[in-house]
Amino acid sequence: MSEVAEAPRGGEMTDSPFLTQLAAVIRAEDSYGTWDDKSDAELMSEFIVTKEERRDIPIIGDPDPDVMWRIGKFYDAIGLMIEKETGCMASQMQKMSHEGFGRIVLIAGKLVVISKHLRDVHRFGFVTYAKLAEAGEKLVADAVSTIEKYPDAARA
Repeated sequence: MSEVAEAPRGGEMTDSPFLTQLAAVIRAEDSYGTWDDKSDAELMSEFIVTKEERRDIPIIGDPDPDVMWRIGKFYDAIGLMIEKETGCMASQMQKMSHEGFGRIVLIAGKLVVISKHLRDVHRFGFVTYAKLAEAGEKLVADAVSTIEKYPDAARA
């Protein structure tokens, strides 16, 4: 009887510049080298929330500090990718209610390059690493496009 190998949670790790940047942002927090032996997939495993796991999370709930940390790291990686592609530093500001609703903006110079309303942040996550990479890369591409459209404001 042969066993069918189960696919890893989140699917196979995708070769993505965004995932590489996200892993670097997470590793930057590890000043003692505790995560040196972990793969990038292991470091980012908390970003994966399957449909079953999402169903198990209550509709109403306070965001866990770990979830808020992951959201911050996700947008930090986006900001760094924007800077790599345009030379304009993009920093985030976020305001979240204790109920898990809020807004994140990334600003480059005097230009808002990303403005995202979030809800149900306690359920923040992606089904696969490919979806995580796709979401990050789309936000980066949109921000880069905005900077290219309004370069003077972004560099002000």
